[in-house]
Formats: sequence, C-alpha cells, structure tokens
Amino acid sequence: MREQNRISINFLDYNKHNLTFHDFTFNPRLLDGLDAMGFSKPTPIQEQAIPVILSKKDLIACAQTGTGKTAAYVLPILNNIVASEKRHLNTVIIAPTRELAQQIDQQIEGFSYFLGVSSIAIYGGGDGATWDQQKRAMEGGVDLIIATPGRLIAQIAMGTIKFDHVEHLVLDEADRMLDMGFYEDILRIIKELPATRQTLLFSATMPPKIRALANRILRNPSEINIAISKPAEGILQQAYVVHNEQKEKLIDFLLKEKQFNSVLIFASTKENVKKLDRNLQRLGLKAKAIHSDLEQVERENVLREFKNKKLTILIGTDVLSRGIDVEGIDLVINFDVPPDPEDYIHRIGRTARAATTGTAITFINQLDQRKFFRIESLIGKEVPKITLPPELGEGPAYTPEAKNHSKGEHGNNSGKKKPWRGKRPDRKPKS
Repeated sequence: MREQNRISINFLDYNKHNLTFHDFTFNPRLLDGLDAMGFSKPTPIQEQAIPVILSKKDLIACAQTGTGKTAAYVLPILNNIVASEKRHLNTVIIAPTRELAQQIDQQIEGFSYFLGVSSIAIYGGGDGATWDQQKRAMEGGVDLIIATPGRLIAQIAMGTIKFDHVEHLVLDEADRMLDMGFYEDILRIIKELPATRQTLLFSATMPPKIRALANRILRNPSEINIAISKPAEGILQQAYVVHNEQKEKLIDFLLKEKQFNSVLIFASTKENVKKLDRNLQRLGLKAKAIHSDLEQVERENVLREFKNKKLTILIGTDVLSRGIDVEGIDLVINFDVPPDPEDYIHRIGRTARAATTGTAITFINQLDQRKFFRIESLIGKEVPKITLPPELGEGPAYTPEAKNHSKGEHGNNSGKKKPWRGKRPDRKPKS
C-alpha cells in the first residue's frame, strides 16, 4: 500500500451536498430498487466510496457502524455484477460474526430485488441442514457470498467453492476480525483468490495492525476516513458510579421506574451475560441473552423475538453492538464500562437511530473509572453522574485520576478537586 488518495470527511458536519443516487452511473434496475426502498441521498461514506469502487480501485475506509458502509460497497458491486456478460461467483465478503453476515445478506437481498442477483450467508453454528444448504448453493452457483472466516475455510477444504473469477474481496469490520484472532484465516482465504481482484477493506478503527494488513493485501488504494467519534445528539447519556453488588439492583430500579419498550444491556464477558440472564429472569423481567454457547437457531430465535418486540430486554457482549440492527431501541445499559472507548460509541449507537431519541446509561465501578474517563475524553464531554436511589445506598466517588480504586481509595488529597457524586436529575430518562 505505497500510494494513497486520502479523503477525510466529518460525518457530523455532512449534509452540504445535494448529490442523489441518480447522480451515479447505476443500472436503472438498481435505481428502481433504491427508489422502492426509499433511498435517495447517499451518506458520506457512500458518496465518497461508490465512485472509487466503480473505478475498480482498491479502498481502505475507516467508517463505523451506522454510517451506511454496507450499501457503500454493495451498491457498486451489484452494479458491476449486472453489467457482467457472464455470471459466476463475483464477490467474497468476509465478516467477523454470523449476525453481521446475515445482516449484510439481508441488505443485498433488498438492494438486488429487481436485479436477479443471488447471494448466500455462510456461517457456522447451524445444524446439518444449514451446512447442506450452504454447500448446495456453492455447487449451484451464486453471485456473492458473505462468510465468517472459519466457515469459509471449511467450505474451501471441502472443495465446494471455485474462486477463479472472483472480482471483489470485501473485509467488513476488519479490526474486529483481527481482535477475534482471524488474521491467519484471512491470509489463508486470500491465497485462494485471483491476484487481479479489487480489495475493499472497511474498519471502524485504524490501528497499526490494520495498516499492516492493508499494506500486505491492497494495491495503491484510495483511503477514506469518516469521522464519527461522537454519539448522536439524540442520545441522553447518563452514568451511575456504583459498587458491583449494586448493579443488578439498579437495573431492576431503572426498568421498574419507567416503561421501556426495547432495552439492550451490554456486559463485557460471556459469564456476566449468562449471570445477568438468570438474575433478570428471576426478577420477572422479560429478558434473554445471546452468546456463543447458544446454538445458531437459538440465537436467531432470540434476535427475532427482540426485533418483533416480543422480548423487551436483550443481553449481550460487544460483538452484539456491531451485529444488531434494530430500530426503536429506547434504552442501552452498559452493565460494564467497555474496554475500548470506541466500543462505547458502538454500544450506545444502537439507540437514537433514524432521527429518534434514546437513553444510554453506564454503570461505573471503581476499577472502571479510568476507562470511563478515557471515554469522556474521546467524546469531548463529561457524562452526568446521577445519584443512586436512596434504597440502594451510597456509591463510590468518581475520582478517575486516583491511583488506587481497588480498595475503595478516593484519592481526595488536600488541594485536589472534591470528588463529585452528582445530583439527582430533574427528569426521568426519556424514551
């Protein structure tokens, strides 16, 4: 990756252009599909990425969830497939999770409604029938595959996929795939693909390991950076400074104090997710968890119940924050402070979508105070710390710069700012 054409645009400041999808050289049938779905004006990532992809250049794009990145690569690829004289496996899209692979496949199905283009999501965790369905689709011919790395390598080993004519490789959420240990799997897959392909790499963050991967697999790419490092204005952000033993009681208080229609609770470990699932159900709350120990069918059923509003509370880890796409979530609770400040953006970004409002509440124990302070530095604002309900007792002071939180030390030495315990809000969290 020696030369780069760099484009940087601030997503929050965007809306200065009057460009529409009809300004691109898209096939009329693709435009018909966009019109039918109500898509008229491209988002910043779509406006910048679509011309690059149509020009057949490699691309590295830094764009977070909620920017419209899936359509940014799917639309020009679909346009290319329709223009091809011969139909074959044209595109390989690699995604870190089953949920994201399914979500991408669903979007492709919608965009290609008038095109006659076929796609299939390939992922593990299903039963034998799912494996057979994926195998038959590969053998019968398909235009696009969306796959998790492990399952795609399994299909390669079976000899069911022919990559001879692949023109596009897309790595979606590349940073998450590397965090999950898929680096060698990605290189193994790339060895099977034609060297003349177009490679598109999308990542929410751009750490050195992503740069190294891009240098290895991309050729003179264009680079796009969509700056969206602040939460949407419609999100009411609040935090409670708590002891660990107060967290579940606080959830019970919040959910019984006000009626919420759709709630996401994020915990940082699978063990905490399972424990929350058991305890919230014991409290009589309509809650279910989603985690890797569930069978794929069970995970899909839980997600379907949540999307159809038959389930009020969904509990999961940070993988869920990237893979779920549900409208109308009015409350996000961070049971644990996320380890990465940018994961906070992903988590709370599940609410206040599509011009709606929502509430995001974070529980901060003593060990997590420095993590949350880094989050506040990233978003450029201090999140209000709300006083705990009297019946739960008093929580620790918020002193993120103190050296010792493990023993309850406040670090309130002489001459330092008095620890701020916050005040009770004038109003309840809004939905």
